[in-house]
Amino acid sequence: MNPIARLWRNCSLSLVLLTCFLLALVAQVLVGHAVDNQDVVEAGGQPLTLLQYLGSGHFMEATFENWESEFLQMAMYVVLTVRLRQRGSAESRPVEGGTDATVEPGPQPWPVRAGGVWLWLYRRSLLLAFGALFAASFVLHLIGSWRAAVDQRLLEGKPVVGWLDWLCGAEFWFESFQNWQSEFLAVLALVLLTIWLRQDGSPQSKPVAAPNRQTGA
Repeated sequence: MNPIARLWRNCSLSLVLLTCFLLALVAQVLVGHAVDNQDVVEAGGQPLTLLQYLGSGHFMEATFENWESEFLQMAMYVVLTVRLRQRGSAESRPVEGGTDATVEPGPQPWPVRAGGVWLWLYRRSLLLAFGALFAASFVLHLIGSWRAAVDQRLLEGKPVVGWLDWLCGAEFWFESFQNWQSEFLAVLALVLLTIWLRQDGSPQSKPVAAPNRQTGA
């Protein structure tokens, strides 16, 4: 098997998702650039180049506001599913029984072999990674949102607001909470709908013939 075919066989899911992400991101940049420039010109300002737009508050706010909520969703889901259960859901561990997944034979990851602090970190590495991504996205969302507000106020001839005042204000948190609640709703829907509904061949679904009370995929 040639290297390209092997790469597609082994990584096709990641490659397709990465392609979808990049196409959507490019489309967002192009239409966001057009929308922002339209607003700026109508307010009497100078339009931004595409490169300038990538560093603008408008782009940063729109992008990292969504990333923040996605990483929060995954971090919460990772940590909550350690202890909590939902009988019948494909997204839950079994209500009874152990919590450890079956380990296939093969070489162990090096932190497992090293033990000590490396093993401690590795045992929590998924949550730590999502937590760090959430924190970074939150900060970048704050910076972008604040800069976008400052730019808008300058165009309108209004006094600007400091970043700390913006952090403590209602508008920034409205931006966050409107995304956070939708992410938690999406996870809740997945947890509950997999109790009764099926998608043949999907690892996110129980087998088609599985009884509704069966928990776990």
